[in-house]
Amino acid sequence: MDVAHRRHAVLEEPATASFSEFYRREWRDVVGLGFVLTGNRCVAEDLAQEGFAAAYRKWDHVAAMDKPGAWVRRVVVNHSVSWLRRRGAERRALARVGNARESSDLELDAQVTELWNAVRKLPRRQRQAIALVYFSGMSATDASHVMDCGRETTKTHLKRGRKALAVKLGIQEDWDA
Repeated sequence: MDVAHRRHAVLEEPATASFSEFYRREWRDVVGLGFVLTGNRCVAEDLAQEGFAAAYRKWDHVAAMDKPGAWVRRVVVNHSVSWLRRRGAERRALARVGNARESSDLELDAQVTELWNAVRKLPRRQRQAIALVYFSGMSATDASHVMDCGRETTKTHLKRGRKALAVKLGIQEDWDA
């Protein structure tokens, strides 16, 4: 090992090293969750950065958790709600002055885009449950921890969300609840 590598290894504390590994492992999925919830890649990256910055500030506490990734996802879910509220207020304000504009960040094929656009129109808790379970691949139990509610409540939000999506997309729902 050369001097530069040894110096870097000495300067990087174990907590910082473990956070770096955590960040690299979770980044893509956390940004993906933000995108599913907002429909905007740039906003998704900002939300992910906010989540990881919050985790870094409390890393000793977060690292000791069974599922630190769930903690970061909760931050992203909560911040996405705030962003969507601000965006709605901005759109209403722009509409009042007659300067409304539509922006789209279509990165997915048409069917997938239609699906996630429909998910984004669901009530907040249904949207979160569907994104966490079907995009992030979490179990209903893990999603309930991120959403800070009971497992049965999460399953109810999933069931209602799937039913609403089936109606919106004109498909026959045949999922087991």
